[in-house]
Amino acid sequence: MTVTVERPGGRGRVSNGARRHRSSLRRKDSYTLFLLPGAVAFLAVIVVPFLMNTAVSFTDWRGVGTPGWSGLANYRVLPDDSEFWASFRHSLFMVVAMAAVPTAVGLVLAAALFDYVGKHFGSRWAAVLRACFYLPQVLPIAVAGIVWSWILAPENGSLNEVLKAVGLGSWQQDWLGDPDLALYSVMGVMVWVQLGFPLVVFMAGLQRVDPQLYEAAELDGAGWWRRFRHITVPQIRPEIYVVLTWCTIAALKVFGAVYVLTKGGPGGATNVPSYFSFTTFFEKTQVGYGAAVSTVLTVIILAVSLIGLKLQTRSEDAEDAPTGGRA
Repeated sequence: MTVTVERPGGRGRVSNGARRHRSSLRRKDSYTLFLLPGAVAFLAVIVVPFLMNTAVSFTDWRGVGTPGWSGLANYRVLPDDSEFWASFRHSLFMVVAMAAVPTAVGLVLAAALFDYVGKHFGSRWAAVLRACFYLPQVLPIAVAGIVWSWILAPENGSLNEVLKAVGLGSWQQDWLGDPDLALYSVMGVMVWVQLGFPLVVFMAGLQRVDPQLYEAAELDGAGWWRRFRHITVPQIRPEIYVVLTWCTIAALKVFGAVYVLTKGGPGGATNVPSYFSFTTFFEKTQVGYGAAVSTVLTVIILAVSLIGLKLQTRSEDAEDAPTGGRA
């Protein structure tokens, strides 16, 4: 039933439905105002620079003077550039160090802290250990990189001194100066840096898992590893996709650690696409070519993001789907 209200002065009637519609429109307008600053910032910081960078990638420019239009010339050079492909292969190693290993280890540690430490030693100890693992994420990468460069220094470095003190002096190495070891040394540092993020996300995801599942499994005689495989992993699958996507993106665009630790060396052994683009752009002053490398890297990151979002959505839909037999 529609209720009408007489306006003062007898100038017409307004239904309750119309008033609710107007109120709803006003609320939507207020939400839009809250979203507007973020949209403007995204446009100014992300969209406009990306479009400018893409435009520069179609030019032959040294950074000064007027850019000369070159069309797709920079992109035609990329497939034959061995330095670019070497940097891209190194970024795949970084994906292993910053996505695959931290996700796997972080998942096991999160389950251990939540299902074992929290139950046997109290949630306070679990929280303290979680904070310790997350601490590298809080440290600025410049500070962490300088500290690790001291630790891995060939002379008087902490790691070599420890190896010498325990009688393993033959294992001493130039960890960041040897082309055969530098990439693996940087990977080890990045595992340390990245481990805390998956751990925190997984422990947050475990909060929503029904404790009765663990209790029932424990009563049935399932050990910790079986509970981990058959309860923990399936229940937090959406979080796993989120972590893998986020960490893979971070690995593809890693720059700070490489810049501080090795500057892409020795001999390009730790060069990655972001640092390769930086040196091409600023040091070699091949601005158009450096912009082309950045554009290709951005497209790859966007593709990885879309795939990760698709997998996450599919997992959430499967989790929310009703599981029942026929009536």
